[in-house]
Amino acid sequence: MSDERTPILETRKLGITFGGLVAVSDFNIKIFKGELVGLIGPNGAGKTTVFNMLTGVYKPTEGSVLLDGQVLNGKKTHQFVAAGVARTFQNIRLFKQMTVLENVLVAFTKDIHYGMLDSLFRTPRYWKTEKELKTKALDLLSIFHLEDKADYIAANLPYGQQRKLEIARALATDMKLLLLDEPAAGMNPTETAELLDCINAIRNRFGIAILLIEHDMSLVMNVCERIQVIDYGVTIAKGLPEEIAKNPKVIAAYLGQ
Repeated sequence: MSDERTPILETRKLGITFGGLVAVSDFNIKIFKGELVGLIGPNGAGKTTVFNMLTGVYKPTEGSVLLDGQVLNGKKTHQFVAAGVARTFQNIRLFKQMTVLENVLVAFTKDIHYGMLDSLFRTPRYWKTEKELKTKALDLLSIFHLEDKADYIAANLPYGQQRKLEIARALATDMKLLLLDEPAAGMNPTETAELLDCINAIRNRFGIAILLIEHDMSLVMNVCERIQVIDYGVTIAKGLPEEIAKNPKVIAAYLGQ
């Protein structure tokens, strides 16, 4: 029986070529609201290239990207963000010399409803909005148990907490689709377990669609509902975690390494 819902994310025959080299070819995926899907494969398989096409960093040379039914081909990165796509990176990208709270507040661009004069003269509208945004930011930080560190300089946080802060900032953009690029990279087992709890809390609370790239297979198998595997830019398997774990092609290309 076919699913007649509109996917939050859909790609159709998505692909990109760099100077004659095919990096990703015929990539097709559908993710619905509230789903958490994993994208795995060996290093160099094309996973981050897929993310770059899903965020406007790279322009596909073939196929389409649709967000909630809207075609985003040819849009710039800020237009992907405005449409509802948020992303974290393999290498943490925070405003290191700003506070934890400020890192989240800068992402609330959609929620600023005062003008330049309000800001200049500190009008009641300015203070009302600022208070509301601070409350929302602290609420997001509480998901990651960072609210008591709101006034810390971001660079002074431990590595695992910096990772969480990056995800909290992504949530502040009011996205429909969250792309997590190796969020557990560099984390110890305790931090990874805490991250798993946070990802589940995000999905349960916000009902957003999440696409996850990750090499920590215990995390992937525990948190993802479905998994798609690519190798040399081509999808070699799709299915439930238990199906992927037993798939001979996946074992040969990736899990057996």
